[in-house]
Amino acid sequence: MNDLHESGGPYLRGKNFTSGGFVWVLAQIYLPLCGSILIGILIGILLGLPQVQHLSNRPLQHQVPAYLGKFLFWIGVPGSLIHFLRQVDLSGRVLISPLMAWVAFAASLFLAWCCLQLLFRTWTATTRGTFLISTMVGNTGYIGYPVVLLLPQLGTPYFGWAIFYDLLGTLFAAYGLGVIIGAHYSRSNALTKSISPWQQSLVAFFKAPTLPAFLMGLALRPVPLPNWLDSGLQGFAWSMVTLSLILMGIRLQQLRSWGQILPAIASTIIRMAIAPLLVGLLLTVFGITGAPRLVIVLQAGMPSAFATLVLAETFNLDRELSVTCIGVSSVMLLLTLPLWLWSFPV
Repeated sequence: MNDLHESGGPYLRGKNFTSGGFVWVLAQIYLPLCGSILIGILIGILLGLPQVQHLSNRPLQHQVPAYLGKFLFWIGVPGSLIHFLRQVDLSGRVLISPLMAWVAFAASLFLAWCCLQLLFRTWTATTRGTFLISTMVGNTGYIGYPVVLLLPQLGTPYFGWAIFYDLLGTLFAAYGLGVIIGAHYSRSNALTKSISPWQQSLVAFFKAPTLPAFLMGLALRPVPLPNWLDSGLQGFAWSMVTLSLILMGIRLQQLRSWGQILPAIASTIIRMAIAPLLVGLLLTVFGITGAPRLVIVLQAGMPSAFATLVLAETFNLDRELSVTCIGVSSVMLLLTLPLWLWSFPV
């Protein structure tokens, strides 16, 4: 599988997509993607059974994903970054990736603000804040990483573009702009009296383990490792990709609120259709094509991040809308993924 990811696959050289080759590409991404998420959904159902609930004093359906999320956040994802950074190609114009991330954020926020002014003027402040954050921040880590790594025409060689988009784009947007927006529209300003939004942003950013893992991965790139250690890191990294998708499935199974469908659809269309299309067209105009363009477009079109729900809970915003946006956009990924593969071929 790794050879296929690194080589780019037999169907994907240039722009000559055959129907059979395109279906084969979709199968290669959908089977592991949907399969892992389905396993997570089944685990979520199993954890909710009364017989399983009796095994612990506290609900396992809440404990297991919480601990799994903490493990991925503090160990799994940082460890994977260190391994993949040793293999990615960071030459060329890779810093264009975070730049285009901020173009996508700016476009999404502007369009979301226009929707608020034209269509949703009667919304409460908490709902408006949630709409802005959910429209801006995509799941470029837990979903974006696996998608880029699993696609045969991308894989590890182009993973650096996804990392830069996530670390220098999404992470700053979620715990920078997201915190500021959340504090501004918060139902209660109790959280912001002792510490300013900017300070909260800096604290959240520097507490995240992905930044030191990123720096460590860069530092270890020229250092040769024993074959057994390199193989072990590779196995660990790929298992974390699968584990993150399983966690996504567990979380999706636990979504109970599907209210406010129309606002969630509007948010999803802006972030997963309009913003990625704009980014893709701009990249084409400036001569960025091929795999780097596809990586950036895919990252720009990821579903709503679970960080939006964290921010909604932290600042007492509209949790129902945040949950609905996550659910609707996650389902929408199955429709938009082949659209971007066809529109921006490698």
